[in-house]
Amino acid sequence: MSDSPTSPQPPASDVETPPHEKVRTFPTTSGVYLMKDALGRVIYVGKAVNLRSRAGSYFTEAAAADRRTADLVLEIRDIDFVPTDSEVDALLLEARLIKDIQPRFNTELKDDKSFPYLQITTHEDFPRVEFTRKPESKGVKLYGPFTSAKKLRATISVLQKIFRFRNCSLDIEDGDEKWRWYRPCLLASINQCTAPCNLRISKEDYRRDIHRLRLFLDGKKSRLLKELRDEMQTAAAELKFERAARIRDEIKALDDLSLRGDLNEDVQPEVFFIDPKKGVEGLRRAFKLPAPPRRIEGVDIAHLQGGETVASLVQFIDGLPFKHGYKRFKIRTVDGVDDFASIHEVILRRFKRLAQEGESFPDLLLIDGGKGQLNAAMDALRSLDVEPPFTLSLAKREEEVFLPGESEPHRLSRHSFALRLLQYVRDEAHRFAQHYHHLLRKKSTFDE
Repeated sequence: MSDSPTSPQPPASDVETPPHEKVRTFPTTSGVYLMKDALGRVIYVGKAVNLRSRAGSYFTEAAAADRRTADLVLEIRDIDFVPTDSEVDALLLEARLIKDIQPRFNTELKDDKSFPYLQITTHEDFPRVEFTRKPESKGVKLYGPFTSAKKLRATISVLQKIFRFRNCSLDIEDGDEKWRWYRPCLLASINQCTAPCNLRISKEDYRRDIHRLRLFLDGKKSRLLKELRDEMQTAAAELKFERAARIRDEIKALDDLSLRGDLNEDVQPEVFFIDPKKGVEGLRRAFKLPAPPRRIEGVDIAHLQGGETVASLVQFIDGLPFKHGYKRFKIRTVDGVDDFASIHEVILRRFKRLAQEGESFPDLLLIDGGKGQLNAAMDALRSLDVEPPFTLSLAKREEEVFLPGESEPHRLSRHSFALRLLQYVRDEAHRFAQHYHHLLRKKSTFDE
């Protein structure tokens, strides 16, 4: 992608070629397509993983009859494209072009939800990178609007692997010694955040990472790569080999992004019905926890035809799904349908591995089910002789919450943010288990 993506230079337009024929010459790689009316004005901008296939889909009988696209199709007189290195680049370029050109149909074809933005705070010592539909008016750098919330969440996830920024809501001040004793979230453990919350990175180095991220978001990938290579050579010359190695890995990640760029691998489930911050704070208050549960894990069991059983484990961080922490299990030691024994096996395997690898436990463990499932989970934890996390179960019929050692369930308000978050974790675990169920039936083989 060029260093000036907001002023693209698409291939010369051949207006004598009808657009439905012109798209057949488009490449099958990722990029952005620009639809024009009879006056040559851009009336719609779209992104594509496969330009020929996606742009060509507008010239079908179905598109002409679809209420959402029929008016647009009638006005298309020409179409051009701008190729990109990857789907991530295409998504970012689409957002910049929509902001600059403001094509009429990019607004008319969308629903009434506000467009999502990528927001970087600028007034903090350690800036945050956030997904938002309600951007701040000052103290932030905005990118967008984006046309796909799911793709934007996936893009943030991809970029976090490279630039290792934070997306939490903590108010971290440089030099405040209290942060030396703070426990970072899972993102630090899997090397997707440099953990300024634990003062593991200086303010200057963190802001340098944000500078690199902004170069990438501004479409200046060539300039970014040159800066990185120069910094790597300087670090090596100064015998700062650890720093040089980290920069080398960033360069490789950017190169891999150009080769791969598949956002479907990183797309996150949507959250529209709950404010995640209010959800975790609601859990803290409802169960008198010492702090909001930043990392939540939920477990569900699903039964396949023939009696085989699988389990899912989903992970939420700061009230939002963290797809990279999702795990699947094939139940090994249980014959037939036995939810209690299956829960016992999954919890035993999960926490035994965490303990052996020295990894932290979740702040809250949610079991799908009632008292029986909860007791099975607690039995597994007791057999490991570890300090268990705060554990509860959620029974679906009455949405009752069961706690260890208590005979009567807790009934949270049906409208409480705490219950909504627990329901979301439970439902996401169920969805993921069922997805594994269907995947295994399709493949007819089992993989953990």
